Amino acid sequence: MSATATSNAARPLRLGVSSCLLGAAVRYDGGNKRDRFLSDVLAPYVEWVPVCPEVEAGMGVPREAVHLVGDPTAPRMIGTRTGRDHTVAMRRFAAARVRALAALDLCGYVFKKDSPSCGLERVRVYAASGTPPPSGASRRTRASQAGGAPTRRGRGLFAAAFTAAYPSIPVEEEGRLQDPLLRENFIERIFCYRRLRSLLVRPTRGALVAFHTAHECLILAHSPRAYAALGRLVTARGGARPAAHARRYGDGLMAALAVPATVTKHVNVLQHIAGFCRAHLSSGERRELATVIDDYRRGIVPLVVPIRLVRHHVERHDVAYMKMQVYLNPHPKELMLRNHV
Repeated sequence: MSATATSNAARPLRLGVSSCLLGAAVRYDGGNKRDRFLSDVLAPYVEWVPVCPEVEAGMGVPREAVHLVGDPTAPRMIGTRTGRDHTVAMRRFAAARVRALAALDLCGYVFKKDSPSCGLERVRVYAASGTPPPSGASRRTRASQAGGAPTRRGRGLFAAAFTAAYPSIPVEEEGRLQDPLLRENFIERIFCYRRLRSLLVRPTRGALVAFHTAHECLILAHSPRAYAALGRLVTARGGARPAAHARRYGDGLMAALAVPATVTKHVNVLQHIAGFCRAHLSSGERRELATVIDDYRRGIVPLVVPIRLVRHHVERHDVAYMKMQVYLNPHPKELMLRNHV
């Protein structure tokens, strides 16, 4: 384990989450949308902060279903049966709850997809209508009575407030976490964000240089352009105070990690690491390592296979610069995320 990871071991990794995803019976019909990955697999490694905006805003369980209506950039939250407008109450609640969450030092948030309060993207927004469609009506009937087919350009009111207040905090929807690549990326980002938060407690120049050095391969796997830009930012002299400098670096780092890593970029990093090990390896070991990396490139083996081999050589030969690289251990191995990418 790297020194960076060790210093963060005792720091709680808190994640916000839509309460229904943990099995809470808070849906409009009294049900839940329990997600097994979140509630069973990830739960031992995080401290959940569950939020149900609709219940906490006083709408109750069970309750009338709501949907978004009007301008997708500033929709209203309307009851599907009575036409009651919950927009002001929800926005007031969201503003207060988002402010309160600041004290909990969240490292990420998992939202319920398609929710008029929690959906991050592609939430249905209906055209304005004098008579709302009944909650039990078919989708076609609801669309017809609401003034035509809904657009898929909305964002839940609470999710919009949260992301506007905390643009650097990693966020995702549970539906997208079914994709192994998106899942691995999100988990990688939340653990990185926790390390970043620790850095920002005492953001000295030396601490920033050490942090960046440990994350260089990880950044390179996502964005070579950001890798170069963040390197220049770290080594720049003068200018902003250390705290402001570190925050600027942190914003750039999280934006870089949000760029998906690709097979090509992973191969580049693996070959980079192999280059540092080359002088210590026999000709047979070099051939074996090159073959395993190429097998990954060709889709024959998952990422975990070349990672294990390069990590073995790095540790065996005590390659100091590579031993500190977070890229080799970005999240708990028990999650087995790289077994599927």
